[in-house]
Amino acid sequence: MPIRLRSFAGPEDLAAIGSFLARHYQPGNRDGNWFEPVWEYAYTHPCFDESAVGEIGLWEDGGEMVAVATYELRLGEAFFHTHPAYAHLKPEMLDYAEAHLSAPGADGRRVLKAYANDFDRAFAEVVAARGYRLDPDSARPTSQFDIPSPFPAFPVPAGFRLISLADENDLRKINRVLWRGFNHPGEPPDEDIEGRRRMQSGPHFRKDLTVIAQAPNGEYASYCGMWYDATNRIAYVEPVATDPSYRRMGLGRAAVLEGIRRCGALGATIAYVGSEQPFYLSFGFRKIYTEDCWVKAL
Repeated sequence: MPIRLRSFAGPEDLAAIGSFLARHYQPGNRDGNWFEPVWEYAYTHPCFDESAVGEIGLWEDGGEMVAVATYELRLGEAFFHTHPAYAHLKPEMLDYAEAHLSAPGADGRRVLKAYANDFDRAFAEVVAARGYRLDPDSARPTSQFDIPSPFPAFPVPAGFRLISLADENDLRKINRVLWRGFNHPGEPPDEDIEGRRRMQSGPHFRKDLTVIAQAPNGEYASYCGMWYDATNRIAYVEPVATDPSYRRMGLGRAAVLEGIRRCGALGATIAYVGSEQPFYLSFGFRKIYTEDCWVKAL
């Protein structure tokens, strides 16, 4: 039976792609695919372009999903995920991405950012041979944290407390800490609140794992989103933000460690984050690979 290519069909494929990614995860993510939570977080992100989901390509063999070519938030970028036995599809997937996932650039020509993990030499050779060039500024590092057992105690500044969204889920406070934490000026617009609600709509989103460092006055000082993949016993950190008024107090670190601790109590042995910032490396994360970005004007 020939391999069948089809387009993303609707919400039912959200779970199907997530299951595919979880099923083929390998320790250290040596399959080269996204973690399942990366896909789910992207799909539920307020900036995700739902109007383009029909451009996501799915390859099936005998009714089983064997490969996915998708963007993260919007067209112009492409990520390639395969069953270990179907990596040979990647040149065909790149053809598909150029036709369906590219976007107009500043000069009117269509542009594609194609991502390939730094250990995937074969695919890197394919994109390089087609005239793509490396864009170091768009590279995406991934770091790993080995979860200790028992989990050691860590400090929380006096007067602050760590809670989860299962304890209090104030969308306005969430909106404010994420707006200010990602260095947007002024106060957040109210229309963003529905986007914060959307962020909690994924099938694996857990309020009890999303940790808030709450200030004595009730404000949300720091926010740490945390995801748990029970199939593979891994945690994924996304997003993390601290209000500028509360930085350099150890609150972000405490929120991240509390989220990891909670995942460890559920059975997670490894935590990942899509970053190599010194913030994460300072308390035990170590970089393990980078998704290199290759760019071409088509």
